[in-house]
Amino acid sequence: MKRRNMTTALVGAFVLAGFLQTSCAPAPKQAAEPQEENNQVIETIMARRSVRKYKDQPVEREKLQQIVTCGINAPSGMNLQPWEVRVVDNADYINGITELFKAANPKQAEDPNFKNMFRNAPAVIFIASPADGSGQLDCGLLGENIILAAQSLGLGTCCLGGPVGFMKKGAEAAPYVERLKLPEDYQLLYAIAVGYPDETPDAKPRKAEKVLFVE
Repeated sequence: MKRRNMTTALVGAFVLAGFLQTSCAPAPKQAAEPQEENNQVIETIMARRSVRKYKDQPVEREKLQQIVTCGINAPSGMNLQPWEVRVVDNADYINGITELFKAANPKQAEDPNFKNMFRNAPAVIFIASPADGSGQLDCGLLGENIILAAQSLGLGTCCLGGPVGFMKKGAEAAPYVERLKLPEDYQLLYAIAVGYPDETPDAKPRKAEKVLFVE
């Protein structure tokens, strides 16, 4: 009887040991899945250029809506979202304020290729931030989202400061600023020209030496 009990105990011990070895042993390493050769995000970033020549072709409202939706999904401190975004694809608006710009800058009118003050783009996105200067960093993140989303949809963009400077300081442009219906404590920060590109500019050299790893 004792021998039978001992045999049973030994069998049970071997079974338990086998179970523990099987259940606690590290899972066999699986072969790493091959990474995608093409990374669409990186390709979009590296392919994007500032476009200053556009086709005489309107941008679909659906695409404009999509890129500004990507814009407002940018990160912001404490999720304050300190921006106001205005999309203008109204030719009367763009041409009207351009006439004021040409009157103030007559040399621009001499250029036969000059059509409007937004690099001839058929659409422009205005970005405004709080007048106290806060929110500018967040508005920069928003703008980067917009231009990369535009690039992914086959659209060209160019960030513009000059036209906004004219709109802010010129009293004659005030009615056009008012039409943007910005909150009283907000002011225009910059604009983004949007359209179908009519050029494919080469990348300008980047100063890689400005990036250092700190040990």
